[in-house]
Amino acid sequence: MSELARKKCKPCEGGVAPLDDAQARAMLKGLKGWILEGGKLVKVYPFTNYYQTMAFVNALAWISHREDHHPDLAVGYNKCRVEYSTHAIGGLSENDFICAAKCDALLEL
Repeated sequence: MSELARKKCKPCEGGVAPLDDAQARAMLKGLKGWILEGGKLVKVYPFTNYYQTMAFVNALAWISHREDHHPDLAVGYNKCRVEYSTHAIGGLSENDFICAAKCDALLEL
Protein backbone atom coordinates (compact mmCIF):
# COMPACT_ATOMS: atom_id res chain seq x y z
CA MET A 1 0.00 0.00 0.00
CA SER A 2 1.35 3.42 -0.91
CA GLU A 3 2.09 6.22 1.53
CA LEU A 4 -0.84 8.19 0.09
CA ALA A 5 -3.23 5.29 0.69
CA ARG A 6 -2.29 5.26 4.37
CA LYS A 7 -3.37 8.88 4.83
CA LYS A 8 -6.83 10.04 5.89
CA CYS A 9 -8.80 12.76 4.10
CA LYS A 10 -9.18 16.06 5.91
CA PRO A 11 -12.54 17.87 5.81
CA CYS A 12 -12.59 20.55 3.12
CA GLU A 13 -15.36 23.13 3.24
CA GLY A 14 -13.67 25.59 0.89
CA GLY A 15 -11.65 28.67 1.69
CA VAL A 16 -8.39 27.11 0.50
CA ALA A 17 -6.82 27.23 -2.93
CA PRO A 18 -6.81 24.12 -5.11
CA LEU A 19 -3.48 22.57 -6.00
CA ASP A 20 -1.78 24.36 -8.87
CA ASP A 21 -0.66 22.42 -11.94
CA ALA A 22 2.88 21.83 -10.66
CA GLN A 23 1.64 20.59 -7.28
CA ALA A 24 -0.90 18.27 -8.93
CA ARG A 25 1.70 16.85 -11.34
CA ALA A 26 4.10 16.23 -8.45
CA MET A 27 1.42 14.33 -6.52
CA LEU A 28 0.43 12.42 -9.67
CA LYS A 29 3.87 10.78 -9.62
CA GLY A 30 2.74 8.84 -6.54
CA LEU A 31 -0.06 7.15 -8.51
CA LYS A 32 -0.03 4.60 -11.31
CA GLY A 33 -2.27 4.96 -14.35
CA TRP A 34 -4.03 8.15 -13.23
CA ILE A 35 -4.14 11.23 -15.46
CA LEU A 36 -5.09 14.87 -15.08
CA GLU A 37 -7.99 15.69 -17.39
CA GLY A 38 -9.99 18.89 -17.35
CA GLY A 39 -8.96 19.75 -13.81
CA LYS A 40 -9.86 16.30 -12.51
CA LEU A 41 -7.92 13.22 -11.48
CA VAL A 42 -9.09 10.34 -13.72
CA LYS A 43 -8.56 6.61 -14.16
CA VAL A 44 -10.47 3.90 -16.00
CA TYR A 45 -10.38 0.49 -14.32
CA PRO A 46 -10.98 -2.49 -16.64
CA PHE A 47 -12.67 -5.66 -15.37
CA THR A 48 -13.57 -9.05 -16.79
CA ASN A 49 -17.30 -8.87 -16.14
CA TYR A 50 -20.15 -6.96 -14.54
CA TYR A 51 -19.84 -8.75 -11.19
CA GLN A 52 -16.20 -7.66 -10.78
CA THR A 53 -17.07 -4.11 -11.85
CA MET A 54 -19.89 -3.84 -9.33
CA ALA A 55 -17.80 -5.39 -6.55
CA PHE A 56 -15.21 -2.66 -7.15
CA VAL A 57 -17.89 0.06 -7.23
CA ASN A 58 -19.38 -1.16 -3.95
CA ALA A 59 -15.98 -1.33 -2.26
CA LEU A 60 -15.20 2.15 -3.56
CA ALA A 61 -18.53 3.42 -2.17
CA TRP A 62 -17.54 2.11 1.27
CA ILE A 63 -14.14 3.84 1.11
CA SER A 64 -15.77 7.06 -0.10
CA HIS A 65 -18.17 6.99 2.82
CA ARG A 66 -15.37 6.43 5.33
CA GLU A 67 -13.24 9.21 3.85
CA ASP A 68 -16.24 11.50 3.28
CA HIS A 69 -14.84 12.27 -0.17
CA HIS A 70 -16.80 11.03 -3.16
CA PRO A 71 -15.79 10.50 -6.79
CA ASP A 72 -17.87 10.79 -9.92
CA LEU A 73 -18.24 7.33 -11.46
CA ALA A 74 -19.18 6.12 -14.93
CA VAL A 75 -19.96 2.41 -14.68
CA GLY A 76 -20.18 -0.01 -17.59
CA TYR A 77 -20.32 -3.78 -17.96
CA ASN A 78 -16.57 -4.29 -17.66
CA LYS A 79 -15.12 -0.92 -16.67
CA CYS A 80 -15.43 1.92 -14.22
CA ARG A 81 -14.22 5.45 -14.86
CA VAL A 82 -13.34 7.22 -11.61
CA GLU A 83 -13.01 11.00 -11.46
CA TYR A 84 -11.89 12.94 -8.41
CA SER A 85 -11.97 16.66 -7.75
CA THR A 86 -12.76 18.67 -4.65
CA HIS A 87 -15.98 20.47 -5.48
CA ALA A 88 -15.77 22.80 -2.46
CA ILE A 89 -12.61 24.43 -3.85
CA GLY A 90 -13.23 23.98 -7.57
CA GLY A 91 -10.12 21.92 -8.22
CA LEU A 92 -7.82 19.27 -6.87
CA SER A 93 -6.76 18.78 -3.25
CA GLU A 94 -4.61 16.23 -1.47
CA ASN A 95 -7.85 14.38 -0.64
CA ASP A 96 -8.30 13.50 -4.31
CA PHE A 97 -4.88 11.87 -4.46
CA ILE A 98 -5.41 10.06 -1.16
CA CYS A 99 -8.67 8.55 -2.41
CA ALA A 100 -7.15 7.67 -5.78
CA ALA A 101 -4.43 5.71 -3.97
CA LYS A 102 -7.08 3.96 -1.88
CA CYS A 103 -8.87 2.95 -5.13
CA ASP A 104 -5.69 1.34 -6.38
CA ALA A 105 -5.17 -0.38 -3.03
CA LEU A 106 -8.52 -2.14 -3.47
CA LEU A 107 -7.03 -4.18 -6.27
CA GLU A 108 -4.08 -5.20 -4.08
CA LEU A 109 -6.30 -6.98 -1.55
